[in-house]
Amino acid sequence: MGIGCWRNPLLLLIALVLSAKLGHFQRWEGFQQKLMSKKNMNSTLNFFIQSYNNASNDTYLYRVQKLIRSQMQLTTGVEYVVTVKIGRTKCKRNDTSNSSCPLQSKKLRKSLICESLIYTMPWINYFQLWNNSCLEAKHVGRNLG
Repeated sequence: MGIGCWRNPLLLLIALVLSAKLGHFQRWEGFQQKLMSKKNMNSTLNFFIQSYNNASNDTYLYRVQKLIRSQMQLTTGVEYVVTVKIGRTKCKRNDTSNSSCPLQSKKLRKSLICESLIYTMPWINYFQLWNNSCLEAKHVGRNLG
């Protein structure tokens, strides 16, 4: 069954119809603005802030203040693009009781708006931070947070 089989118009038509049908079923819709389940949201945001704090050189830990936007895309797992407002807390990196750290006030106060791409397979508790960028909140439009 070499190149000669494509000379038959019926075989060519069948191949085109099959590829169109298979392409239809395998097409991913791209990122869509959908609400995350509370469980997925909490685990995804916890993963994000742990990753951020581990990579940060700041003396103090940050915590998520507000989820501004989330979009998701189904692939081999779930990809989330999340935009969050995070704030510097009063807890230092080596603090062990950092579960409920209050935010800094006055001089040490700092807020960031971060947009991140997070890949997850929540059914096996697997997360990966694929991309992250943050800007100081005062440099971002007021409508975000």
